[in-house]
Amino acid sequence: MASKTGPEHLFNPATEMETAGTVLGTKINIPALLPQGPAKEWLDQRRATIRPWANFIDQRRFGKPRNFGELCKRLVRNVEYFQSNYVFVFLGLIVYCLITSPLLLIALAVFFGACYIIYLKTQQSQLVVFGRELSTAHQYGLAGGVSFPFFWLAGAGSAVFWVLGATLVVIGSHAAFHELECAETDELQMEPV
Repeated sequence: MASKTGPEHLFNPATEMETAGTVLGTKINIPALLPQGPAKEWLDQRRATIRPWANFIDQRRFGKPRNFGELCKRLVRNVEYFQSNYVFVFLGLIVYCLITSPLLLIALAVFFGACYIIYLKTQQSQLVVFGRELSTAHQYGLAGGVSFPFFWLAGAGSAVFWVLGATLVVIGSHAAFHELECAETDELQMEPV
């Protein structure tokens, strides 16, 4: 008999939820490990408003804007239209940065390990340092303080700026060069006075 705490329980169809969208024509099943709350609602909303990826990466829809005014219109409209797609591009760049930096993965493991140890200790009793009980916020601050040297050695600051820079370049260039939909172009036409 399989235990209810093993991996077979986590990926059981009864405990999975189906995503609202499809990615490249295939449905994705994500384990229902995320707690209910504002973050999950926000992620579900982003998933529900994803534009088709085929339209997002269609090379025939890319072209140079005629002038600066059209460039600005494309930036505004495409960021608004493809907002959810851009969020997932940003998350993908974060995952890429983490995968390609083993030291950063180790630093994250130290931080989450310290948080887990604090969680286990607070289940038993409050943490007392120098005769004073520490609140949960102070305990997690302590975990961050213990992990800070590991993040510094791993170059977390440069990783954050790399992700932000790469996101601005990728999203900005996509939004600037992706031509607007026909329906959107009709809305943008202004009548001469």
